[in-house]
Amino acid sequence: MKFAWFGKLAAIVATVLVLSVVLLRIGWLVSERQGYQWEAVRSVQQSHAGAQTLIGPALQRDCSEEWTAPAGEGKTRRMEAMRRDFTLGLVPSVLEVDGSTQADARYRGLFKVNGYQAQLQMQARWDELAALRPQREHAGSKLSCKPVTVWLGISDVRGLRSAQLSTGAGEALTVEPGTGQAAVPNGLQAQWPAFADDGSVPEAALALRVSLQLVGTAQLSLVPAAGSTQWSLRSDWPHPSFGGRFLPVQREVNDSGFSAKWAANALASSAPRAVLNGAAPCAATWQGEAPNYATPAAAASEAAKACLETLGVSFIDPINPYSLSDRAIKYGLLFVLLTFTAVALTEVLAAAQVRRVHPAQYALVGLALCVFFLLLLSLSEHLPFAQAYGCAAAAVVVLLGVYARHMLGRVRDGAAFAAGTALMYGLLYVLLLQEQTALLIGSLGLFVALAAVMLLTRRMDWYRVTLSGVSQNPVPTLAA
Repeated sequence: MKFAWFGKLAAIVATVLVLSVVLLRIGWLVSERQGYQWEAVRSVQQSHAGAQTLIGPALQRDCSEEWTAPAGEGKTRRMEAMRRDFTLGLVPSVLEVDGSTQADARYRGLFKVNGYQAQLQMQARWDELAALRPQREHAGSKLSCKPVTVWLGISDVRGLRSAQLSTGAGEALTVEPGTGQAAVPNGLQAQWPAFADDGSVPEAALALRVSLQLVGTAQLSLVPAAGSTQWSLRSDWPHPSFGGRFLPVQREVNDSGFSAKWAANALASSAPRAVLNGAAPCAATWQGEAPNYATPAAAASEAAKACLETLGVSFIDPINPYSLSDRAIKYGLLFVLLTFTAVALTEVLAAAQVRRVHPAQYALVGLALCVFFLLLLSLSEHLPFAQAYGCAAAAVVVLLGVYARHMLGRVRDGAAFAAGTALMYGLLYVLLLQEQTALLIGSLGLFVALAAVMLLTRRMDWYRVTLSGVSQNPVPTLAA
């Protein structure tokens, strides 16, 4: 029947539009499940401990200056007592941190949250203490200072299991909660008995040893608030993601864990000056918040400039089933179009041997392709992603192979259809894992598909096909 293909083409186009809506809804479901995952992370952080960031140790000295100054005029002129309160601070000349972590995963329902237990040994040295000596601004004034305190900021003190502070001479310091810093209120502090109340400072260098045991979630960071900072870290977590403002100068990652070493100095980092000026850490790092994907990149960049610089590592899972499922769905419509093109070509090129395919059959094939992504999402919450992908792909390939045998009328056509579908799923899996070369592989795959269509139809008389219908041949008998 003339121009019958117009109606069929319109029905197929309508089917593609409906399938696009189905894929979009599955994509929303992926986003919803990913939101549940972040809720699980927040829940663990609220009841356990969040991402940990360490600032310090640093010395602080609160001093005051008192003097008398004339006030008023004439008979009301008198001498009035005046007072100035000020704070002196000093970061270490050298800070060396040696630590190790052990994985301590937590679960909320189906969702896994990567936690850790950390043991940290910190050694700080102050070579020059002149910055802690108060200076008079008024002749004849009286200077007085409170005891010098050493403070250490910890983003989530709920994760602090133990803390010991001792001087270089081995004298233990009494640890008290809080830091006394407005920008960094959480942490600990201790009085240092080596300083006199008159404002004088020791001539010799000071040393401090800090031993910490703490737990946290997802991330561990250190602010390099020293003239020279060295941080060595070992862990049994095999999938680290190194972040912060400075990458490790040395690192080794294998199946049994990783080791890394960071180095930073005051010439390359603004952290020592920023800590003394009362700068605050980044809110997301300090409070252990989940990433806010709604924040524009420009705004996030501006906020990062005002944050204290950090050295850090995140304990991530290399294969996130939700992000991979989301990436896979982006190829869903392409899968549908390629499959429909293959079926249409089979109709046109082998019109005498295969049955004509009804638009309803196109719709069922497309729905099967869409169900793959739903199966992938649900199975990946219970199985490793590779196993979930293999099970979902195998189920859909077998289903489409059996259906195509009856839809096209021949066993070999069903087998070829199943093989082509399996090839597409194999290519998609490669695209998901090879993130850096995904664009290249996808472009080459599309070029090969287009070239195959053009070569197979290079001798076809499209006017004859469109004017006479796809096929006017009798329906063949189903092959055994």
